[in-house]
Amino acid sequence: MKKLFLVPALAAVVFLAACGGSQTADNNAETTEVATEQTVVTETKVVALEGHDNMTFTGDTEITVKAGQEIKLTLKNVGQLPKEAMGHNVVVLAPGTDLADFGGEAFKAKDDDYIPATFASSTVAHTKLLGPGEEDTITFKIDTPGVYEFVCSFPGHWGTMRGTITVE
Repeated sequence: MKKLFLVPALAAVVFLAACGGSQTADNNAETTEVATEQTVVTETKVVALEGHDNMTFTGDTEITVKAGQEIKLTLKNVGQLPKEAMGHNVVVLAPGTDLADFGGEAFKAKDDDYIPATFASSTVAHTKLLGPGEEDTITFKIDTPGVYEFVCSFPGHWGTMRGTITVE
């Protein structure tokens, strides 16, 4: 009689152990899936731009990054004209910013290196205003997907000195 009782008991233990193992495998699969969804972008996007006396940027003016990816942007003014006549900067603007309105306000912001305080909430990041031979590097992240325009805010430059950062 003891032997008859042991067989069903042993079968029950094996069955329960098998179910427990299956449960653990499912939990591991879910954990892996969650970890994949929460992968953090760690590679920094390095961008080099040059500002010229002919009011153009050269370099990577169409940039694509992942949301939350670090961006390290360097601007170098390679022109010869003095800063007061042909200074350059990079101003990254939030999607939907009216460039003509921004340019008009920037024109009035000489004391703030042409970064208008009236557009502070639309300004994502910006370099310093640079004279010939100067360079500046900024590091920033954009967490919200969209297309972000960047311009030089020196008076009159925003029309030709521009580019985009597409955040996916």
